This record gives sequence, structure tokens and C-alpha cells, in this order.
Amino acid sequence: MSSQAITVTAGNPTFSKIFQDTAQDGVWSGNVALDSISAQSIGILIPRATLTWVQPQYEAGAMAWRLQNAQTLHVSRWGFGCLTGNSEKQPLAPVSVSPNDILTTFPLAVAAGGRSATLVWVTTTKGTELFTADGLDNADTELLTAVNGQTIGDAFFNSSLLSITVQLQDGSLLNNITIQDNAGGVVMTVQGNGRGDTVGSRSNYNNAVCGSLNVPIGKGFKLNVNALAV
Repeated sequence: MSSQAITVTAGNPTFSKIFQDTAQDGVWSGNVALDSISAQSIGILIPRATLTWVQPQYEAGAMAWRLQNAQTLHVSRWGFGCLTGNSEKQPLAPVSVSPNDILTTFPLAVAAGGRSATLVWVTTTKGTELFTADGLDNADTELLTAVNGQTIGDAFFNSSLLSITVQLQDGSLLNNITIQDNAGGVVMTVQGNGRGDTVGSRSNYNNAVCGSLNVPIGKGFKLNVNALAV
């Protein structure tokens, strides 16, 4: 399994701290970013401090991050990283760091030629979950949960979809994200673009952001990505 250097700078208007890790691609487990000076986790280093921004960076491919309570597993904040050198402050809704909080990351390496690695944060009335895919160019590829490989219909059956946030690997263009029902009918299509230095870029972090949704998710529903590596 490949790995890459991850850096997450987090802070507020009065201070910031740098957290680092050599993170394994394609997993959450073990990828805990620690303070660059003391090697402590964020909850031990700055308990009850308020964070208002982050700057997460990876070496190549794509990356998700989350602020999670190690005891309850509650995820209080989440997002994507950007390619080192394209970093900019990513605003956060203010959050108080719990003494049990850890910063964990989920990087993905660049996919083989003619394919794109994809990360999607999906929020429903049941919670927020990271989905992943490795798909062929210009073809629909189903996204599955990063933790246990479930479809959106299995993971979020009988809930309502509230938002979708998409990140493709460096240099890839998002054609669309589609939601299909159990009969194969398209319920919703969300179009996207490039990010970073890619043509059509509007963000260094996201290829698409679609919120204010209220889409009922039924059993057998699928979430698909269609992308192009350029």
C-alpha cells in the first residue's frame, strides 16, 4: 500500500498549529495527524480551543480529512485537502476541540491512466459519510462508502440526502454525479468542473458542491460518478 506526506494547519485568528502524518492511501485507520513539534494529537494539544479554519495538503491524488472524537466516533468537522502548493484557508463553522478529538485523513493515490480516483462527502438526515470510487473515463462508476463498501441505498436507506461535496484526483474533470433509484431511473444529476490548476476550476478543494437538497433515499439506490482524467 502506498503512502504520502500529509500536512493539516488548523487555527483561528489568534493562533495556528501544524499537524503532520505519513498517511496510508485508501484508509482512515492509523492516519492520525500529530503536532509537528510535540507529536501530540489535536485534542491533547489544544483542548477546548476554537478552530475557524484549516489548510489540509497532500502530495498527489486526493484527500479527505475529519475531526473526530476518538471515544464516541462523532465527526464534528470534515472536508478535503488540496495539492501542496495550492493551499489556501478553508473556513470552518467555529468548532471547539474536544480533549478526545483526533485529526484523521484519507488520501488516495492518482489512479492508473484513463481512470480517476474520486472522493465524495455525502450528508443525509442519518449523518455524514465518505464515499469513494476508481472509475474509467467518461463512464458511470458507483460510489461506495470508504469504511465498509456500502452503496448509498444500503448505508442511508430511509433517509433524505442533504448535500454532496465532490473531489476528484488532481487534473480530473467532473462530468456529473447521478443518483439512480432501484429501477435504474435517474433521480438527480449534479454537474461539476475542474479544481486547482485544471481548466474550469473554481476551487482548490472541490469539483462540485451541491447543498440544500431533500432527496429521499430508498433501498437499492446508487450514487454514480462520471469523470475524465486530463
